[in-house]
Parts: sequence; C-alpha cells; structure tokens
Amino acid sequence: MRYSQGYGSGGGSFGRGILDEFKNAFKRTDNGLIQIIMINLAVFIGFIILRVLLVLGNGSAFYQLLISQFMLPASIPEFLHRPWTLITYFFLHEGFLHILFNMLFLYWFGRIVKEYLGGTKVVSLYVLGGIVGGLFYLLIYNTIPFFAGRVDGSVMLGASAGVFAVVVGAATLLPDYTMFLMFIGPVRIKYIALFYILLSFAQTTGMNAGGNLAHLGGAALGYLYIGQLQKGRDWGSWIFAIMAFFKSFFKKQPKVKVSYRRKTSGTSAKRTKKQGQDISSQDEIDAILDKISQSGYESLTKDEKQKLFNASKK
Repeated sequence: MRYSQGYGSGGGSFGRGILDEFKNAFKRTDNGLIQIIMINLAVFIGFIILRVLLVLGNGSAFYQLLISQFMLPASIPEFLHRPWTLITYFFLHEGFLHILFNMLFLYWFGRIVKEYLGGTKVVSLYVLGGIVGGLFYLLIYNTIPFFAGRVDGSVMLGASAGVFAVVVGAATLLPDYTMFLMFIGPVRIKYIALFYILLSFAQTTGMNAGGNLAHLGGAALGYLYIGQLQKGRDWGSWIFAIMAFFKSFFKKQPKVKVSYRRKTSGTSAKRTKKQGQDISSQDEIDAILDKISQSGYESLTKDEKQKLFNASKK
C-alpha cells in the first residue's frame, strides 16, 4: 500500500492548523508532538537569554559550568555524578541550525506517527530513542579502544537520537509513505530513513562521532519499538505512568460535601427513604473517600463517581 503526502491549494488552512496546534500546545489532548517541540524551543531560548546576560556580566565561565550540568558526558564517573543528563541532553541545543533541522524532522515524521498511532507514541519514541541513544554513546565510548582518548572531556547534547527514533519508527510503520522533497520529488520514507542511517554510520569516526553513535542507537530503538507495538507490547507505557504520578500532585481533588441526617419515623421516614433511595449508605461513601485518598479521584469507577455525586447533593 502506498501513502503520499501532498501540498495543494489548502496551504492557508494547513498553516493556520499548525499555528493553532502551537498556540494551544498544552491545552489540547493527544498533542505530545507539539509539546516536545515547544519544550525544546523554550529551553533553547531560555539558554540564549541566560548566555547573553551572563556574558555581558562577565559570567562566561559560570555559563559554561551551568550548561555542562545538562549535557551528557562520555565519562562514566562524570555521568554517575549527574545521571539526569541522560534525559536533559536531548532537550538541549546551542546552535540555531541544529535545533531547526532537528525540530523540522521531528515535526514532519512525528505527524505521520501521530496520525496513525496517536501523540503518545511520538512521545514514547522520542524519549526512549533519546535514552537508548545516550546509553549507546556511553557504551561505545567506554568499550571501543578507538574512542578511549576521547572519553575525557566529551559531552553530547541535542535531540537527534530521539528524532532518529521517530524517523525510523515512522518508516517502519509505513515504509511506503511518500514525501515530496524539493529538487528530488516523491521519495518513500524508508529510503529517507535508510539514507540518514548510512550517513550517520559513515560519520561515526568523525568529529561528531558521539552524536552519530546516538543516532544509530535511536534508530535501532525506533525500529524495535514499532515491531514490539505491532505485537501488542508498548515499551513506552511506563513513561506515562511516571508522568501521571507527578501530575497527580498538581491536580486539585474534587471537594465532596457529605451531610448527615437524623433518623425519622412514620410517614416522614417513608418519604425520606423514597426520596433518598439512590443515595448510597455512609459505609459505601466512606470506602469511596478512602479510595480517593489512596489512589486519586480518577481511580473511581463510573458507578462510584455517581454514588459520590448523589451523596454530595444532599
């Protein structure tokens, strides 16, 4: 089956659609692709402002020390002193062209994955690709004798490993999907992915050897992730479990108002019983409230939420 991506007279609405995606990046659901791009841009702009301010204040040395805390070092002892760099490095860029091409490739290929699998799979590919690319960089630099003289002082930054995971993931999912490239024409994305993999492999002994090794690690993850997903196994589910855990600290729990009534007798008791026949017993309400305190409101079943709602009206 062949899929193609065309560009026609609807360019205006297409452009407005992109603008709307970015304007409402953190309000729309299933918008992980745009959120990743926005985070990268925010970090890039933030460090530019910080660099200018510190350089003007003769703080160049402090800036270099600060930004090094977010780059992934090749040295294992240094990495163990700042393990968070395995995540932060793939949200960090210093050059304009570096972030421009990374974000363009991420957007073009991420939209393909999002269209067929949803935005959460784009996030999984990007994060897992960045992590695996970073680990592959550490492994090769510390095991292959050729790189022994480069370990000390070598650091890595940039989203390329995560982007390669998304590119190869899209090509694995829909190898015959066609893009129209300027000066070339229609090209199937499996050939685009293959070209960049071979290019990175050829440059693993060059000046940017670490970055190209990370590309290969990310590419391998993208291929394996889609293969496992097609077998019903999602390697990225733990990412969203962690995200949900941290988000729960910032969510306001619903305020529940539960009132207590005295027992009545006779006709009044019968009328009260009839009117309150849908209200759960106090024991049930207590159990539901205990469940909220332990697992959060979202853990309730639809029936439990309805019982809680009925109780709160009285």
